[in-house]
Amino acid sequence: MVTASCCGDKCTDQAAGKNNNETAMNTTMNDLLTRRSVRSYTDEVPPMEVIEEICKAGTYAPTGMNRQAPIILAVTNREVRDKMSQLNAAVFGMDSDPFYGAPVVLVVLADTTAAMTWKEDGSLVMGNLLNACHAKGLGSCWIHRAKEVFETEEGKAILRDLGIDDTKYVGIGNCILGYTAGDYPEARPRKENYVYWIK
Repeated sequence: MVTASCCGDKCTDQAAGKNNNETAMNTTMNDLLTRRSVRSYTDEVPPMEVIEEICKAGTYAPTGMNRQAPIILAVTNREVRDKMSQLNAAVFGMDSDPFYGAPVVLVVLADTTAAMTWKEDGSLVMGNLLNACHAKGLGSCWIHRAKEVFETEEGKAILRDLGIDDTKYVGIGNCILGYTAGDYPEARPRKENYVYWIK
């Protein structure tokens, strides 16, 4: 049998490192278990550095063979945000704001020629964005119809203005974010038989 021991400052440092790792893991798990979809926002735009950190989290999502097929359009410009809201609403056939008043929209698109897993890759980026918003104390929600919006001529024009090839990129989803207005939503019960064990 091989045993290992430590003493003094080295042992204390190792214990502190273990405790820090456990604390970080507990925080991560708590964020994953407590995040909810928010559908009511204030008009206040979060600090740009916070939005940048959330976008960074999105860029570290796993992608097929690390091809990094997705991209993120970080929309903080109110005029463009409102135009995208109108386009999204038109697809859905609604009159109200499909972004629920959120001041910021992070649109995830993916290059269909970069990897076979472009849809999955884009979805993982969306997941990272949503969880990062919660970790930063912001509300968020996945709003659909990014695909349809960027198939319109107006949507394609937005991409072309940014130098993005509108023939390659397809919309995955819209991550709306901002400060929650009102009470934070509570979790609904999880369905039975969510997990099937094979031991």
